[in-house]
Amino acid sequence: MSPKTITGRLAGACGWFTSLTSLAQSPFLLLVRLYWGWQFMQTGWGKLHHLAQMTQFFTNLGIPAPGPTALFVGLVEFCGGLLLILGLGSRLTGLVLTVNMMVAYFTADREALQSVISNPGKFYGADPYTFLFAAVLVLIFGPGWFALDTWIARVCPAPAAGRGRSLHGR
Repeated sequence: MSPKTITGRLAGACGWFTSLTSLAQSPFLLLVRLYWGWQFMQTGWGKLHHLAQMTQFFTNLGIPAPGPTALFVGLVEFCGGLLLILGLGSRLTGLVLTVNMMVAYFTADREALQSVISNPGKFYGADPYTFLFAAVLVLIFGPGWFALDTWIARVCPAPAAGRGRSLHGR
């Protein structure tokens, strides 16, 4: 068998494998959105129903206006989680939740944030890590095909001129 034939077969196999694994992208993004949307909703709900404790916690962290900030963070997490589940405004929601989790690292887990290079285990072992990771996934890859964003983009297409990538990341 010639090297050209072997290279062609390898390229074909790689192309087939890439196509096959690409089929998993949208179902995977749906699972991420459903699971972590629910987790964000639960944490937001908990904050909203324990505002006095959250206000005290934010006061201890030295966060300005701890009462309104606790309410705001609870609403961001609850509503953001709901929007993730629905796949509505997904990239913007991913951005808002990413910023929220970075602020959580900066204020409540600064030591873990500062050890991202020197002790990565401490960074990814911190509470905000998986929430941050899920938010960044949706921010970068979009919601996938199984989302209201995708349905809206299909039903109400934007004019082609001046339009970048679609809402669903394709």
